Order: sequence, then structure tokens, then C-alpha cells
Amino acid sequence: MTQLIGEFDCKLDAKGRLMVPVLLKKQLVDVEREGLVVNRGFEKNLVIYPKKVWDETVAELAKLNMFEAKNREFVRSFQRGAMPLTLDAAGRVLLPKSLAEYAGISGELVLACQLDKIEVWDKKSYDSLFDDVPENFAALAEEVMGSKNRRDEDGK
Repeated sequence: MTQLIGEFDCKLDAKGRLMVPVLLKKQLVDVEREGLVVNRGFEKNLVIYPKKVWDETVAELAKLNMFEAKNREFVRSFQRGAMPLTLDAAGRVLLPKSLAEYAGISGELVLACQLDKIEVWDKKSYDSLFDDVPENFAALAEEVMGSKNRRDEDGK
């Protein structure tokens, strides 16, 4: 599994291009050959997938029963606006205008690595996500991860 790490402050140039930071590019093995895919995130953000990760995700979607309306709706929503990205000779990618507008990205942004993909956020929106983190992070960690070890130990 691809494991990406880091948070990178970036800016779009006048043409809507994003310079992929060198430390991130080093983690994206074969990105020049295979490419990337960008789509809408679950919040008002974008998600960039290495092509291999995107292909694995789409393979999981293909297993859904498309005779069920909720599955069709999810697949449509998930793939809406998805576009391939390729690095140019200078190491930049062009974010599609419609996707940048959806996420409210026009200038300063943050690339936030999340396991095997990269979330793309307007910088102000991203920073506001963490306004209440000190108060809520411990409770969230307990809720999400607190019983994990008990389940592993109990075999449940």
C-alpha cells in the first residue's frame, strides 16, 4: 500500500497550475509514468489519487450492485468531475477549473497526505477544520480507536 506523509502549503499560479512539492513528488513513485487522478472529496475539498490507488478504488466500486439506486447514486457522486492529472516538465499539474471552484481554491492551498491519497484544501478552510482540535481530538481518538485493542485481543 502506498503510504504518503506530509502537509504542504502551496499556491496556484495564474493558469491554475500547482507545483508538486519535491518531498511529495519523491513519495509518488512512477507518477510521471502512471499519472494521477483528481476528484471531489467528501467535504469541500479535492482528492488526488496515484493512478494505481484510483484503479483499486474503482475496482471496488465495480463490485457494487448497480441495480440498487443508492449504489448508482454513490458511484455517480464519487466519480463526478474526476479527471486525470499529468505532471508537466516543470513538475506542475493543472487543476481543472470546475473542481477548483467546487473546493473554493483560488490561491493558497494545502496538500494534506491521508494514507494513500492527497487531500487538496483551500488554506483557510483547512485551517478552520482544526480550530477545536485540542478539545475534541482526544474524544475522537477514544471513539474511533479506543476499543480497537480490545477487539484485537478478544478476537472480536
